[in-house]
Amino acid sequence: MGYVDEVSSGNDSSVVAESVGEKKRMQQEEPPAFDKDLVGEMSEAERHVIDHGIQKFSRLGWKRLTVVLIVEAIALGSLSIPSTFAKLGMVAGVISCVGLGLVAIYTSYIVGQVKLLFPEVANYADAGRLMWGRFGYELINLMLALQLILLTGSHCLTGTIAFQNITESGICSVIFAVISAIILFLLAVPPSFTEVAILGYVDFASIVIAIGITIIGTGVQATNAPGGLAAVNWSAWPKPDLSFTEAFIAISNIIFAYSFAMCQFSFMDEMHTPSDFPKSVWALGITEIVIYTVTGATIYAFVGEDVKSPALLSAGHTLSRVAFGVALPVIFISGSINTVVFGRLVHGRIFANSPVRFINTKMGWLTWLGIIAAGTVVAFIIAEVIPFFSDLLSLSSALFISGFSFYFPSLMWFLLVRKGSWTEPKNLMFAVLNAFILVIGLVILVAGTYTSIADIINNYNQGTVRGVFTCAAPE
Repeated sequence: MGYVDEVSSGNDSSVVAESVGEKKRMQQEEPPAFDKDLVGEMSEAERHVIDHGIQKFSRLGWKRLTVVLIVEAIALGSLSIPSTFAKLGMVAGVISCVGLGLVAIYTSYIVGQVKLLFPEVANYADAGRLMWGRFGYELINLMLALQLILLTGSHCLTGTIAFQNITESGICSVIFAVISAIILFLLAVPPSFTEVAILGYVDFASIVIAIGITIIGTGVQATNAPGGLAAVNWSAWPKPDLSFTEAFIAISNIIFAYSFAMCQFSFMDEMHTPSDFPKSVWALGITEIVIYTVTGATIYAFVGEDVKSPALLSAGHTLSRVAFGVALPVIFISGSINTVVFGRLVHGRIFANSPVRFINTKMGWLTWLGIIAAGTVVAFIIAEVIPFFSDLLSLSSALFISGFSFYFPSLMWFLLVRKGSWTEPKNLMFAVLNAFILVIGLVILVAGTYTSIADIINNYNQGTVRGVFTCAAPE
């Protein structure tokens, strides 16, 4: 029997969802119930701090959740998709984008079901505790923290590439990396996801317009070139000399683009009606599938096998500068939300038994700023140590997203969500499906990590990347 049997006592997940949503709504209308570890000897001022803190972090609706998920998800991943099509070919590229997108929607739905059944789960690490106790909590806590720092580092690297491309100046790339890190830090200062959602509209418009400019620019270039579109060297099939390493890095980059389940627990923890989460998951999933497939297929068809990563570099000299300028909001807003999740993870753990965790006192703000500053500095260092775009995304996907988007959700179904007898046809069907997803995740973990590290070593041996903390342009 799964944990769900003990929790639901025969009730289905919709009943659990309604009760959770009602509980959240009551928190805004009545004095909140305090955690037992905070009750103790509490002054009126401390009660006010906690009242305000609980209300501050319970304002997220499903529409804003969708926006926050878009901010976290549709960013750097979309810029790497066209280069994956160049390796996998048009047919495998489209199938991979659509297929992996549908898997991501399903696993994200599992994550949401766990949150409804266990409302006390505030982040992915808490789900690890439900499955494997203290070991699971510590393991996933470490994985989540490292992944969030890697994500922020990849945005710092992309910001450096963008500034160098836009300015075409001789300024040392490390200076642009520092500027990028400072911007990422400043945008991560607001600790509430409801506040971050306000920037999400700018973020989404930014990436859509930047992609649109790139598609139009590459299309015009292809049309005006000798031979026109017919002369573009794209193929329906994988390139002839495709190596195992190249293929797996390409697949890993698509997986990176569908990593929204990673932060879902944290986002849903601020929802006033958590049962609305499927609307957000489907809205984001379909949006991602359409954007990624159209972006990858069209830019690859216009540029061919020489398409660059990030894709904005393929728009031509002038238009690529314009596209990078338009993309600056998505580079930094989407990057900063990873820092916010990292900060909430660390800050919430350190001050779990203190009103400081609500970040609405002087001590709360000082500790919050210190934690996100430290995270940003580490991300900056990573961006300098691994200064190439595709391999950084691929390594991140293999080590961590393979778990957060594949094998962890499938294990959650087996350990937490499944209810009823194994002999029921529905359970047998979902058992096969989740076992298949589990195998996919483990293959990505092992093979993806190996190929990413091998490619990084190969790039350094061939001298195709700049040295650490040097002034040459990043790849």
